[in-house]
Amino acid sequence: MDDGCEEYIRQVLEAYRKTPGTSGTVRRPDRVLAGQLYQRGVSVSVIENAFVLAATRRLVRPADAPPLGTIRSLAYFLPVIEEVLGMRVSPEYFQHVRRKLERIARER
Repeated sequence: MDDGCEEYIRQVLEAYRKTPGTSGTVRRPDRVLAGQLYQRGVSVSVIENAFVLAATRRLVRPADAPPLGTIRSLAYFLPVIEEVLGMRVSPEYFQHVRRKLERIARER
């Protein structure tokens, strides 16, 4: 693996670990999947945007909704990564969602 790939994997897995709702644990399949995303050319910013979008959706739920389980795999985010890849929105949209996530996370 080249240095660029290793740095990419490190960035993706660090962002995954810090995402609210995840276990914070990285397993071998997560590392393999991050390498596959690198091979596909998916940018780190797309992946980070998917993490933010998914985490916000999980936190913005009715108060009486049953609790969601902990995310234990990077693969959980694959559908949202695909969704973000297909989105035609401005970077400001994800900045807005990121601020909302930070606000909600502080309130909890």
